[in-house]
Amino acid sequence: MLYEEHAGPLLMFVLRLTGGDRQRAEDIVQETLLRAWRNAHRLGAQGQQSLRPWLVTVARRIAIDDHRSVSARPPETYDRELESFPSTADDTDRVLQLMTVTDALRTLSQSHREILVETYFRGKTVPEAAEVLGLPLGTAKSRVYYALRALRTALQQRGVTE
Repeated sequence: MLYEEHAGPLLMFVLRLTGGDRQRAEDIVQETLLRAWRNAHRLGAQGQQSLRPWLVTVARRIAIDDHRSVSARPPETYDRELESFPSTADDTDRVLQLMTVTDALRTLSQSHREILVETYFRGKTVPEAAEVLGLPLGTAKSRVYYALRALRTALQQRGVTE
């Protein structure tokens, strides 16, 4: 009975508040009538006074609250799924590390740089590197040790702590 009597005029009123958005208007009318039904015991259940002023006030407040909540948050984009974005690997960290290590290697002496290139970048053992570079094994071992210390210092100067 409440719906039959008040839904039509209330919908026309709310349509003006929502700028003609019928779906939002219908939702607001539904919420308004649901609140009236839940509060029927307080609203003069004997029917002596008209409910329409109360319904219009509640509908207007719901419309205002809806408008404020929509404008208070960023707009939602329902039609853009995350899976549709191309997934590309970000090599920025790797490139920055490579640049930092290359720069630090340039500060080392020629002999230190050669032994590190052979042992770490070309994957040779210390005896193999010694043979390639024409060094005695003991000299190659000590160069690796001191070259790594010099490289660590150079990297620390560039902000690399580990």
